[in-house]
Amino acid sequence: MELIATSPLWVLARATGVVLLVLLTLVLASGIATSAGLRLAGVPRFAVQLLHRDAALLALVLLVVHVVSVVADGYVDVSPLAAVVPFVSAYAPLWVGLGALAVDVMVAVVVTSLLRAHLRLRTWRAVHLAAYACWPLAVAHGVGVGVGTDGTSAWMLAVTAACALLLVAALAVRATTRSARRAEADRTAPRRSLTPAGAPR
Repeated sequence: MELIATSPLWVLARATGVVLLVLLTLVLASGIATSAGLRLAGVPRFAVQLLHRDAALLALVLLVVHVVSVVADGYVDVSPLAAVVPFVSAYAPLWVGLGALAVDVMVAVVVTSLLRAHLRLRTWRAVHLAAYACWPLAVAHGVGVGVGTDGTSAWMLAVTAACALLLVAALAVRATTRSARRAEADRTAPRRSLTPAGAPR
């Protein structure tokens, strides 16, 4: 069935979905850069950290708008419960369910980040790493539920591919940077003597 935009709410839901994908990509890419200690040319590290935080908060706001507009529009049968509980939607249960999983993960990551001062570092880090799952879940949701809309159009697939390339590049740079730092640490670390203590040299 081809889904054609019939109301401002439906258009808003689709538009916020696209912007959310871009924002999630920025959140992950800036998070990768921060965790690796990477610095962009002319951009101080604190600015990258602010980008990471502000993009995450803006993504959360747009996520609320996205979910509310889908549920309120009623063009497809997605209940408030189905927006947060995976795989119970009457409409496209698999694809909407993946979106609900992405919602749950994203809310958990943002809330625990806001409460970071009150959580153990190990707990916060474990939840924060779940953000890596949020991106592919969101992409699968957008592509799957977008069949019959512009979700599978050439321009949308190009946006998705560009976001994926950015994340792959960020991960590759982080891996290369970490390898170089390990090699430098090994090179500069004082070598231990193989001669037993107290033995004549």
